[in-house]
Amino acid sequence: MKTKVLALDFGIKRTGIAISDEMKMIASGLKTIDTRLLMDELKAIIKSENIDTLVVGQPKFTDGKPMQLERNILFFIEDIQSLFPKLKIERLDERFTSKMAFQTMIDSGLKKKQRKNKALVDEISATILLQNYLN
Repeated sequence: MKTKVLALDFGIKRTGIAISDEMKMIASGLKTIDTRLLMDELKAIIKSENIDTLVVGQPKFTDGKPMQLERNILFFIEDIQSLFPKLKIERLDERFTSKMAFQTMIDSGLKKKQRKNKALVDEISATILLQNYLN
């Protein structure tokens, strides 16, 4: 059975989720979810989509130092690993993915009002993160 890769742009309020195709070549935005509901959602996605790898963004300042959010992410990763011990977890620098996501929205012709949709920015950021990992 073919497996897929899942990526998260983890945030305190919302988390963007992206998924790969079975050939692990193309990243697609899946959704943005309230972070409080993330664990239940991931359990369902990991099982239904046959996920073997989870890519989680590493939020860093421009100087490379980790942001405070990293502590929350590490606790989250511990919880996921205890539930899915065979799941491979990869970390990837996510600096500038939000800016890239915003630029992608501009380039695709979204109106200013649509670009204010932070949930869409998070989903696109997760997609960029995943595509960077797949490349």
